[in-house]
Amino acid sequence: MLKTLGWREWVALPDLGMAAIKAKVDTGARSSALHVLQQERVLRRRVPHVRFWLEAAGPDSNPVESVVRIADERPVTDSGGHTSWRPFILTRIQIGEDFHEIELNLMPRHGMRFPMLLGRTSLAGRFLVDAARSYLSGRALAPRKRRKAAPTAHEADPESR
Repeated sequence: MLKTLGWREWVALPDLGMAAIKAKVDTGARSSALHVLQQERVLRRRVPHVRFWLEAAGPDSNPVESVVRIADERPVTDSGGHTSWRPFILTRIQIGEDFHEIELNLMPRHGMRFPMLLGRTSLAGRFLVDAARSYLSGRALAPRKRRKAAPTAHEADPESR
């Protein structure tokens, strides 16, 4: 039986060191896309790889660097009708408790609300999508906001400083 996802979900990319990424589930997009801050082609033993930096979860965190073999490079047309050549990588995704290998294209998605688009080729045969709902796979992966602790009696008393 296929599991149902909402139009947005928390996902993880464990092989890339990303424990929580907010993804838009987009059945209108053929391929899945991941926002990268910067990317460059590199050769490792004469095999094309891509080095890229992902935005880390915390505001004070350093970008996460990865180097991954390029599985393919091909043109992708965005929703505005612009076509560009993009590198594609293969990596594991975790949605809820399920792990799958997916193909991701890498591109800067500055100004977008979601750092990742989960396209229909990553969903086909695995999931159904309920466009009226969100976060059906659970929020266990979502980063929790830290609440500022209440001051201790010592910190609250100005004369004790």
